[in-house]
Amino acid sequence: MKIKITLLIAVLLSVTTIKAQSNTVQNDTLKEVVITSTRIDLPFKENSRTINIVTSKDIANSAATNVADLLQLVAGVDIRRRGTAGSQADLYIRGGGFDQTLLLIDGIKMDDAQTGHHTMNAALPIEVIERIEIIKGPAARVFGQNAFTGAINIVTKKDLENTVSANVEAGSFGQLNGSITVGKEFKNSSFIAHVGALTSDGYRNNSDYNNYNYFLKGVFNKNKQPIEMIATFFDKKFGAENFYTTNPAWNEYEETQNSLVGFSTTFNTGNFKIKPRIYWRRGQDIFLLKRDDPDFFRNLHITNKIGVETNVSYTSSLGITGFGIDVSRFSISSNNLGDRNRTLANFFLEHRFKIGDNIDVTPGVAVTYFSDFDFNAFPGLDLGIQLSDNFKAYGNVGYTYRVPTYTDLYYSDPATSGNPDLEPESAFAQEVGVKFNSSNFFASFAVFNRDSDNLIDYIRPDTATGVFTATNIAEVNTKGLEFDATYLFKLNDFNQSLKVGYSYLEDDIIDQNTDLSRYSLNTLRHQFITQLSTSFFKNVRQNIMYKHAERTTGQSYNVWDASIILDVNKVSFTITANNIFDAEYIESGFVPMPPSNILFGLRYNF
Repeated sequence: MKIKITLLIAVLLSVTTIKAQSNTVQNDTLKEVVITSTRIDLPFKENSRTINIVTSKDIANSAATNVADLLQLVAGVDIRRRGTAGSQADLYIRGGGFDQTLLLIDGIKMDDAQTGHHTMNAALPIEVIERIEIIKGPAARVFGQNAFTGAINIVTKKDLENTVSANVEAGSFGQLNGSITVGKEFKNSSFIAHVGALTSDGYRNNSDYNNYNYFLKGVFNKNKQPIEMIATFFDKKFGAENFYTTNPAWNEYEETQNSLVGFSTTFNTGNFKIKPRIYWRRGQDIFLLKRDDPDFFRNLHITNKIGVETNVSYTSSLGITGFGIDVSRFSISSNNLGDRNRTLANFFLEHRFKIGDNIDVTPGVAVTYFSDFDFNAFPGLDLGIQLSDNFKAYGNVGYTYRVPTYTDLYYSDPATSGNPDLEPESAFAQEVGVKFNSSNFFASFAVFNRDSDNLIDYIRPDTATGVFTATNIAEVNTKGLEFDATYLFKLNDFNQSLKVGYSYLEDDIIDQNTDLSRYSLNTLRHQFITQLSTSFFKNVRQNIMYKHAERTTGQSYNVWDASIILDVNKVSFTITANNIFDAEYIESGFVPMPPSNILFGLRYNF
């Protein structure tokens, strides 16, 4: 503990003893980023939605070990973890549920028909990530269902230019992490490969884990018609103490596997850009209610999704037209949910045009077919007004939609019951905001509202039995606001940055039923995040992260993290201190988060 406090004090003293210089820091990074998760590729500055970008530089400065920890630093995103290293973490945006946010890998939809609990199991190792695009608000017309409250697209690196890097980390709770990342360029192809392991004895009873990551990306036929291949396999084994129950004697245990294989290419023909893709995603989940007694209660779920899609954009004097079709087949084999399948087809159409030089308008619609539900259409509209070179106002409206997962429909255990008669969720969402982007300062402010109907949650109609049953609850109104700002400056000719984010959210869900099990317990009402990244010597970087959260239950907590990164030739040394002041708090269910801990790391670039 003394080491961690000393680390924080050293960074704070450094901040207070050095005077700022007037040097301007060039911040063209965000301006040049093209948002690639949609059919119409647009520079970040021109987009008329609320979008956050986590760049590769942000990732390097964070000293984070996984995507879940990275997203903890984005206002409006609520990552509810159940321990360290992202062994299991649920993803929420703007007060939605974990089933209502879509994760994409290079634009490939990673939704799981079993449950949204496994969304983050598909997240990539941070060593291979170029950037993360966080799209907030209704996104069904752009991505289809599951993008109910937003979407997150993880964009992988294109090449690593003949490099090899090795990373080793060790720290509290017996944490031991290791990985090797290789990049190789050939005359007509390139490859990126990554192998990693994250292990720990656990910070409390039955919280140990062994996580293994495998990643391969290749580009073939680069000199003629490039074909891109991506393949991942993630294997996680972890103690799940009180993840789903409050009985300390059971020692719950879980194993998950997640894999992806995809092939894609891009044809540029005149004014057309055509992007076909084919992919296969597989998931496996084994859960034991008693770790040492598999016969007591055991769930085994195996899911498969095979998808084919083509996205097209056409540029003309009238603007840019984007359209696409996405057909996929889900199947599940489960001892609890049964053997089931679902066919899904999406058709997307949108057109972006300009009125004069300063106004852009993008109407669009998605039409979706489910073999076990009806046709549905999700229209929407984005509007942007460029008030000056650096200042833009925008707004968007749209309908969004989600069909129940197989867990919602069919799951059964002594305390939980699915409901095969569930109706799909739907919502009408609106948002207005402003953005400012200059060479050294970026800021955005947005106000949003979402009117939802038939939201799915688990309630106890009979509190005496204690059985939570999946139910379509009444209409729910959710409204809130978000603010983000980044300021880049120099101290003694070294680059520094200060990031601040705040979100406020209010809904009326608790007023309707006090026995709700999912939405009502943990929704973030207030969220404040700040990160100060400094450098006072040529090869030394420091970071301080502060997170304040207040949930609708009244729980409030403050968490401080800090890190130091020392670069010496080809070697980087890191020291990361988490929860420095030993805050006691819970992000999800009944699982207390880890006490103060420290992690030492070494990365060598060959």
